[in-house]
Amino acid sequence: QVQLVESGGGLVQAGGSLRLFCAASGRMIGSYTMGWFRQGPGKDRDFVAAISWSGGHTYYADSVKDRFTISRDNAKNTVYLQMNSLKSEDTAVYYCAAGPLGLGYPSADRGQYDYWGQGTQVTVSS
Repeated sequence: QVQLVESGGGLVQAGGSLRLFCAASGRMIGSYTMGWFRQGPGKDRDFVAAISWSGGHTYYADSVKDRFTISRDNAKNTVYLQMNSLKSEDTAVYYCAAGPLGLGYPSADRGQYDYWGQGTQVTVSS
């Protein structure tokens, strides 16, 4: 089992930045694809970004491309999401997820992720 705990969310003005953290425990996540998803009020949980187990490949939703950066430190069992130029439409609960062992690419498919954190709230004021 993998336990995931997100942190770093908060209230920020439009144009500002936040860095989200996803700390894993229970197992080392070095062999897992990792992803970030978000769920706004009254909306589905949508893909934001993903990173391959090695960190060599990343994939982003069009809405966050060039503004957000996903990264990982396998030695620290931690995944990060750097969010810049935040917009009011980025307001959501952000979830970290761990994908199946051996998946060699960063996936946007929510159904491929086995483990989820509880989420951290990000609120962007305009």
